[in-house]
Order: sequence, then C-alpha cells, then structure tokens
Amino acid sequence: MNLLLEGEESKRLSFRKVLKTDFNAWLPFHQEPLSSLYFAGEVLEPEAACQNWFTKVFNRYAQNLGGLNALINKENGQLIGMCGLLIQTVDELQELEIGYSILPEYWKKGYATEAAKKCKNYAFQRKLAESIISIIHIDNIGSQKVAMNNGMFLDKTTTYKGIPVHIFRVFPPQS
Repeated sequence: MNLLLEGEESKRLSFRKVLKTDFNAWLPFHQEPLSSLYFAGEVLEPEAACQNWFTKVFNRYAQNLGGLNALINKENGQLIGMCGLLIQTVDELQELEIGYSILPEYWKKGYATEAAKKCKNYAFQRKLAESIISIIHIDNIGSQKVAMNNGMFLDKTTTYKGIPVHIFRVFPPQS
C-alpha cells in the first residue's frame, strides 16, 4: 500500500518525498514557538527539534508507515510545508491519519486545507481506509478548522501520547 503522494499535485502544490536537503528550509517551522505549542513530548531547541522531525519522517519511510510529503509551491519551487498519510495507533486501534504542518510564513493561506483535501481524495480513490482521521490538540483551533474544511467531523476526544486531542474523522463519499 503506497501512502506517499510522490508526484501528485494540487492546484498550487506538488508533492514529493522529504529530502535531507530540506532541513534548512524546514528549520523556521521549529524556530516559531507556536509551531510546537501543541506537540507531545519534550520541547527541544529548534535544531534538535528539526533533526528529531526528520528522523521520524525517514523512519516512517523505512518502515512503510506512510509519511509526510514535502509540499512544494508550484509557482516558485519553495518548500511551504509537509502533509501526508500516516499510520497511527489511537486508543489501541490502527488508523490512517492526515497530518499537516505548514511553515509559519505560509499560515492562513489555505495550503493546509488544499494539501489535506488532496490526501483525503488520494486515500479514498485508492480505498486505503474505511475512514481517515486527523489527530489534533484540543486547543489547536487552526488545525481543527483545516479538518472541518476537509469535510471531517469531531468524532471523539481522547489522550494521544499524553496530550488531550480531538479525533476528527471523515468517511468516503457515498456513490
């Protein structure tokens, strides 16, 4: 099951694998304190946090657990964020998640919603899951809005990796 959207495109974005050379372009994400406000675990210095992020991305690739795609602005070739389909375990159930993170300079421009919709459509067209979730910290209103813009509804509230989260869910459209 191929969970990476490598080579796929949306209106403004192209999707490709994250490369080690993307590190410096992604570092500003970790330099913005609001970016990691809702993440589980220890708060690290930006360079260490970025290295940890990249380690997780490449481990997912190696273990075939899906992963984040680099989101490239088709107009100028710049990395603007990451989004992808991730296999997650929530409340002891294996789920397919759409995860998304956007560089701060591109926040509130619709990129997260555009990328998340592309991931949802990709997954349902290929029948990769009976439903898809997004795991979102209960205080992360921006990401909750992206989930709702992606047709998701609040399914439940639970704890994930020690933090309180909302689980947003979407089912495929009925044909």
